[in-house]
Amino acid sequence: MNAAEIDSLTAQAVAEAGAAGTADAVEAVRIRYLGRKGLLPQIMAGLKDATGQERGAIGRSANAFKTQVTAAVDARLAALRGAIQQGPVFDYTRPGAWRGPGSMHPVSLVIAEAVRIFARMGFRVAEGPDIETPYNNFEALNTPDYHPSLDTTDTFWLGVGAAGLAAPPYQASQLLRTQTSPVQIRMMQSHPPPIRIITPGRCYRRDTTDATHSANFHQIEGLYVDRQVSLADLKGTLASFAREMMGSGVGVRFRPHFFPFTEPSVEVDFSCHVCAGKGCRVCKHSGWIEIAGAGMVDPRVFGKVGYDAEAWTGFAFGMGVERIAMIKYGIPDIRLLYENDARFLAQFE
Repeated sequence: MNAAEIDSLTAQAVAEAGAAGTADAVEAVRIRYLGRKGLLPQIMAGLKDATGQERGAIGRSANAFKTQVTAAVDARLAALRGAIQQGPVFDYTRPGAWRGPGSMHPVSLVIAEAVRIFARMGFRVAEGPDIETPYNNFEALNTPDYHPSLDTTDTFWLGVGAAGLAAPPYQASQLLRTQTSPVQIRMMQSHPPPIRIITPGRCYRRDTTDATHSANFHQIEGLYVDRQVSLADLKGTLASFAREMMGSGVGVRFRPHFFPFTEPSVEVDFSCHVCAGKGCRVCKHSGWIEIAGAGMVDPRVFGKVGYDAEAWTGFAFGMGVERIAMIKYGIPDIRLLYENDARFLAQFE
């Protein structure tokens, strides 16, 4: 290949680089002419067969070939990148796209309404961390080491190896709180009585998801500590809340129960929203949906936080926000609250 042929190929390669429409096409031109198996290495390999005078002319043409093709490739790539960065021109004359106002999630609506109702009764909001210590979540709430709620099948423990929990279980480092009751412990540890608080927040349990259960849910718990607080005060508070939240027609019942941190203890049910108390799949054919657990604070819990159980009494309660939302808005399945279906959520605008 002589110098004239090389000059002709230089013009051809420069033209191809300038006409390339994409970065991949430019790269193909570079490889074809300048790559390890491209045209330039072939030209340089042919120098050994050229005479002395020809070798000088071919060498000069080869250098010009490399310089001009490299410059053309770089210029085309820069032009393509500039076009991408510039992008389409914004048309200021077009009207804006109206996306409509957002809406609060039904869980947030229930929490906000509950806060307003309890605020009128003198309760203020207290908050705490989602990651808790075993002491605040279990031991300070009078939960024994052998209680099944401490098992890994019930609670999300953090930092627990394949061997399982340490013995005793509460010596494991941390956990995702199973209730918002630890906030009550934190408040009593840091504030003297009287106390009147509610603690809305997210909780975590290893529940099997179905129409009324979820492993990730919300609770609103309450604590009232003062002199001469009675179970009648608890029942009046929760019954008043039910009427304010659900309307005067809602049915409320209290059933004897057991919780480690209250004595006596009760469970609180609201009448089923789907069947109006007749019995259906959602209420497990009982006509009622369990909403809250409650009771008088056990004196041993007061002892854990340094309160004088002879001078102070109190009640505590905890209710499921999602279940209240289901009753209030007629939602048949708790899973609808977490599927992020915009059609479902738009109903609460």
